[in-house]
Amino acid sequence: MHSNTNDVPFHARHEDELLTLDDVAEILMTSPNTVRWWRQKGTGPEFFTIGRRLYTTVGDLRAWIRQQRLASKPNLRRPKAM
Repeated sequence: MHSNTNDVPFHARHEDELLTLDDVAEILMTSPNTVRWWRQKGTGPEFFTIGRRLYTTVGDLRAWIRQQRLASKPNLRRPKAM
């Protein structure tokens, strides 16, 4: 039986694995047009081209997800020591 890389859960994928824009949309459970819009605005994951195709890596997508998670947390200040 032939296994497709899409059968491997995201958390188990290698950092250097290439992902297409459609792969990213599927992983983030959003539409490819949303990912394109984020890319156009410069707010989405970083993509690069190989030939005429856009790719990112699993590692870059994980880093972007981490940035989004940290940016959404409130910036709580530590209490002042007395």
